[in-house]
Amino acid sequence: MNALTVNIAAGAADILAQTPSTPSGPEFGKASPIGLVVILALLAGVVLLVRSMNKKLKNLPETFEPEHPEPDQEVDEGTDRGAIHGGGAGKTEPPKPTDTPPNLQK
Repeated sequence: MNALTVNIAAGAADILAQTPSTPSGPEFGKASPIGLVVILALLAGVVLLVRSMNKKLKNLPETFEPEHPEPDQEVDEGTDRGAIHGGGAGKTEPPKPTDTPPNLQK
């Protein structure tokens, strides 16, 4: 072991060997007025946040259902415009994985 490790171990042993002291004196257990100011500031902040949130919640609509759902009807029914469906005129088959891309064909 080197000297630094021994010094750290000795310091730790000294700290652990001390008897716990109980705080005492004329100032023990008294709160400062700064603590009261901090608590009142936090309370005022909470009150302002609650009031603000209540105003925001009152402005929300009763429901989020769209008035005219026609444009969203396809999405609601689970259809996908980009999906390729077989048997329709004008629809093409997806390229097979073994096909070479058009830009590499001779």
